[in-house]
Amino acid sequence: MNKAQFIAALAPHFNDSKREAAHAVDIVFDTITRTMARGEDVMINDFGKFKKVDRKARMGRNPFTGETIKIKASKKARFLPAKALKEVVAGDRKLAPAPKPEPKVVAKPAAKKAAPKKAAKKKAAPKKAAKKKVAKKAATKRAAKKVVRKKK
Repeated sequence: MNKAQFIAALAPHFNDSKREAAHAVDIVFDTITRTMARGEDVMINDFGKFKKVDRKARMGRNPFTGETIKIKASKKARFLPAKALKEVVAGDRKLAPAPKPEPKVVAKPAAKKAAPKKAAKKKAAPKKAAKKKVAKKAATKRAAKKVVRKKK
């Protein structure tokens, strides 16, 4: 599962808003990253622990030539899965049913006056028609240009 698929799976819990789900995912990842950059551990119960690990300088071997090389000290991110996560992945423990998204609440529209609504529709209609005409003209010009290009 990649990030986009993860966001799509969370969207139903955010009233089908992928934008809000993506924002939540970004905040969680950013918080974990910033906390680890400060050198602090992030422990999530029944999931695991994210931590920053210092690796010492050491001697290594170039696999192509076989010569000995010096490897610099570095800092790495490490994830240690919790016991509960290991058991679920191994199949020794069953997961509880996944939480279901809350049902959508559809608000009933308030009573509206009929006179202003009709006037608004009459004003909006000519603008839409004008936009359609412009779009049709642009489409025919594009089609004509394509035909000319094909003849060359």
